[in-house]
Amino acid sequence: MAAPPPNPVPVAYQAGTSAAVPDWLNKGDNAWQMISATLVGLQSMPGLVILYGSIVKKKWAVNSAFMALYAFAAVIICWVTWAYKMSFGDKLLPFWGKAGPALGQKFLINQAVLPETAHYYKNGNLETAMVAAFYPMASMVWFQCVFAAITLVLLGGSVLGRMNFRAWMMFVPLWLTFSYTVGAFSLWGGGFLFQWGVMDYSGGYVIHLSSGIAGFTTAFWVGPRSTKDRERFPPNNVLLMLAGAGLLWLGWAGFNGGDPYTANTDSSMAVLNTNICAATSLLVWTCLDVIFFKKPSVIGAVQGMITGLVCITPGAGLVQGWAAIVMGILSGSVPWFTMMIVHKRWTLLQKVDDTLGVFHTHAVAGHELQGGSLWGSGGVQIGKQLVGGAFIIVWNLVVTSIICIVVGLVIPLRMPEEELLIGDDAVHGEEAYALWGDGEKYDSTKHGTDNTTHHKTSPSGATQVVRRDVVVLSSASVTSPLLLCSSVGSRAEWGKGHDHGGGGGGGDGHASLFTDLAVSTGLRSAIPIPPLRLLILAGLFRRVR
Repeated sequence: MAAPPPNPVPVAYQAGTSAAVPDWLNKGDNAWQMISATLVGLQSMPGLVILYGSIVKKKWAVNSAFMALYAFAAVIICWVTWAYKMSFGDKLLPFWGKAGPALGQKFLINQAVLPETAHYYKNGNLETAMVAAFYPMASMVWFQCVFAAITLVLLGGSVLGRMNFRAWMMFVPLWLTFSYTVGAFSLWGGGFLFQWGVMDYSGGYVIHLSSGIAGFTTAFWVGPRSTKDRERFPPNNVLLMLAGAGLLWLGWAGFNGGDPYTANTDSSMAVLNTNICAATSLLVWTCLDVIFFKKPSVIGAVQGMITGLVCITPGAGLVQGWAAIVMGILSGSVPWFTMMIVHKRWTLLQKVDDTLGVFHTHAVAGHELQGGSLWGSGGVQIGKQLVGGAFIIVWNLVVTSIICIVVGLVIPLRMPEEELLIGDDAVHGEEAYALWGDGEKYDSTKHGTDNTTHHKTSPSGATQVVRRDVVVLSSASVTSPLLLCSSVGSRAEWGKGHDHGGGGGGGDGHASLFTDLAVSTGLRSAIPIPPLRLLILAGLFRRVR
């Protein structure tokens, strides 16, 4: 008996070689989907955790990073427990799926399908089969999970620096359940907008428009930061902010490249277009800063990068490369205009303290021409997109407001004034850096008094608010003038720059030369001090003593 002909397919690509390699599994697709999910996860943790922790004032570094970290962890548990099936499971309502766990192995190792995405003609005949990917449900569940997580993290950027952390702990699962799942099912999971033909390639509506509108609404209900924080809110570490921004940028390859649910030509185009648009937007924003403010701003460049990434998202795999450049020009200019010009002239935008300007960078950029995906589609499609966007806006306005009101009945949405004054040390009992000042209270039992002379305290207690107009010198600094801190000039310049934050002011422009300056040996780089300045500092030192 003749031997069977050899299988022309290499063993590594054959199906059925083990129970873990079913016939429908495409190893390349599965590998790319898991990599894409990991890249999107890295955008939040540690990308936005680092970005948030470094772009805010020093006294809010821990709180801001922790808000992002908590949201990421909380969404994962809620997602696999009930929210995934509400977003991509069987239909409960035209805009909502049935809640249920996504934890059983029998469910997770089956082929990934989205059961409500099948589309039928009016006569009942099948027009388009339901989405079925060539990898297991476990990969699909995790991929969609990190999208849900980053939406909550982005939303949190609107309320940094004042939202009660306990209220945030309640807000996250409630908003995921009653807002995000509705948008995801309606547009991606086979809901009424999906069936009607509204397009959202990778989250222009579901993620960016939702987070921008919900963030703005939440900021309204929470209230503003303290007056001092709104007037002066410099980033505590610009270089670390760039590290977080870099993770966000390169992680977007998974954000847009993974949404075709397969490793194909669409995913390749999506990744390339994403980088083209982001780079163009960054350059346009920087050029506008130079033209109108005479200085290229690093924070502005990061904002331009984000708006470019957001703008391309809805059409990343659908447009040509030249269109990505055009979209980058728009995303670097339109949100710049709304943030720098409209925001400062519109009373409503001034009253609502959107800390990081999420409304501009995500709602405006995410809805801007729907990422160019409508070009050449005709008026009917544009009309559908406008209706879809209106639904997302209204739903988020109403539901987010209800959630804030309900949470506010249980826990105050805004921190008490004492915590707003002190920051991380009062809220978490932790500090980002081993330095004191910048709004916190000085406690000699914690910060120590060795070789350091501070201003005299009143008899009311050991803990006093540090005066912003007092220079603190160590005896070593006075006896060794060459070791004096070199940050005087840079500190004085903070109030003169223009503001790239959504809600804060750009400073009063009259910062004292010595404001917020704590001088000690080894704290900053050493520079020679001219004799006249040394005499002035010595006089101030005697006044402090």
